[in-house]
Amino acid sequence: MPRPGSAAYTTSKHAITGLTRALALDGRAHDIAVGQIDIGNAATEMTAGIAVGARQADGTVRPEPTFDPQHVADAVVAMAQLPLGVSVPSMTILATGMPYAGRG
Repeated sequence: MPRPGSAAYTTSKHAITGLTRALALDGRAHDIAVGQIDIGNAATEMTAGIAVGARQADGTVRPEPTFDPQHVADAVVAMAQLPLGVSVPSMTILATGMPYAGRG
């Protein structure tokens, strides 16, 4: 879900979803499987401030939970190890308790 003031970032995220779907369709003829992993609040330098407080849709600033980025790496490896007959078109990984539905 988008954050307030994130139109450009949100647009690029949605563009990747379209690209992933198009590549998945085009890749079928060549036995190429394509998947997308959406990552929410992995504990990195980019998200360091989120644990302190992030602006919410209601105008408040509240801390948000983060999680170890190793879980993302584990998910990528798990997807890559699947046989070509199995596809994971999309996966969302986020911290339990993270606001996401309408950022509320």
